[in-house]
Amino acid sequence: MGKIIAIANQKGGVGKTTTSINLAASLGVLEKKVLLIDADPQANATSGLGIDVETAEIGTYQVLEHSNTPKEAIVKSSAPNVDVIPSHIDLVAIEIELVDKENREYMLKQALESIKDEYDYIIIDCAPSLGLLTLNALTAADSVIIPIQCEYFALEGLGKLLNTIKSIQKIHNPNLDIEGLLLTMFDSRLRLSNQVVEEVQKHFNDMVFETIIQRNVKLSEAPSFGESIINYDATSKGANNYLQLAQEVITKNSK
Repeated sequence: MGKIIAIANQKGGVGKTTTSINLAASLGVLEKKVLLIDADPQANATSGLGIDVETAEIGTYQVLEHSNTPKEAIVKSSAPNVDVIPSHIDLVAIEIELVDKENREYMLKQALESIKDEYDYIIIDCAPSLGLLTLNALTAADSVIIPIQCEYFALEGLGKLLNTIKSIQKIHNPNLDIEGLLLTMFDSRLRLSNQVVEEVQKHFNDMVFETIIQRNVKLSEAPSFGESIINYDATSKGANNYLQLAQEVITKNSK
């Protein structure tokens, strides 16, 4: 039975896609079978794993429309044990097209029923908004990872996201858990980074992952080569951080 984990935060630039790609790749290296669903019209998770966005004809859009099955949309990625349902800029239109549909929040959940058991983990990279796309992801998910950047406005908008999660739990998906808050882009030399870590850990205790993703040049370079950090530089700090995170997720879910 696959566990579906959405990676969400309506703030842009907090490390959602970096986390989606590298958590998926790290789980793959640890011999888990992983499906990464790119639910962001910018399609960065798709290109970040070496898939040509222009040639991907079937993707998240068609799966949400129910015009194709997830099986038809799946492509192999450059990371071992990781399959991808790619995204495309046409995904922008889905918010408008789904508006009149009945059960519009459940389109992704229904589509994934047919393949859920074929994977150990299904990771959904959400768009930086709280629109219908993210709503579909959170309705389909078993849990959500929230990346938080170690910067000044880190906690801004977090309350809004937690309220959205609460209302989804109430209305659409009572089983939705918070897998954890993930601190990203940490720079130990900056006092501010350390303050943000302290503040988040003080407020949210057990909800915060022990793993902290450090700021790392290699992490930002890897996607431009269409590779995960594991493929690009397995000895880097970034690779170590994400392997540690994957291990933490596995341990947490094997209890």
